[in-house]
Amino acid sequence: MIEVQKNNPLHGLKLEVLLTELVEHYGWEVLADSLRFNCFTSNPSIKSSLKFLRKTPWAREKLEGFYLYKYKRLPKPDDVEYELPPRDRTVPLEQKPRTPAVITVRTDSSDADAPEVKGGSAYKDSSASKSGSSYKDKSPYKSALKENSVSQDKDASDAWSGWRNKSKD
Repeated sequence: MIEVQKNNPLHGLKLEVLLTELVEHYGWEVLADSLRFNCFTSNPSIKSSLKFLRKTPWAREKLEGFYLYKYKRLPKPDDVEYELPPRDRTVPLEQKPRTPAVITVRTDSSDADAPEVKGGSAYKDSSASKSGSSYKDKSPYKSALKENSVSQDKDASDAWSGWRNKSKD
């Protein structure tokens, strides 16, 4: 009895070929910015990346998902298929891969309209970002810390103020 092979673009595709295709098309910088793997940022090579990806199942699944949904631009899976690893997912026969998505390295974090901007903080204080200072500078505790800070000079009323500086008699 002949078993029907499920339609999966990753079937028979080696991890090395997959990674090589992605590096040739996008480059290390785009992959590092999109996937945030350290093996793509510090001294990247195919050999070291393959070593990391083979040892780390979650990273391999993330890379395979990136390959399917960004590079091949297949539609996102439904909830049932999403629970499976990318190698076990099936793709309907009528869905064909399209041209790869255009992804660039994020250069300016102030561009809020960029579709591929990833990461960053969810909290943004608009007044702090306009003035160039961060929200940490406006903390109410900062002024209290300045007022209550202990001076480095020896204080005559405090017997313990210079205990480290006293030599043994």
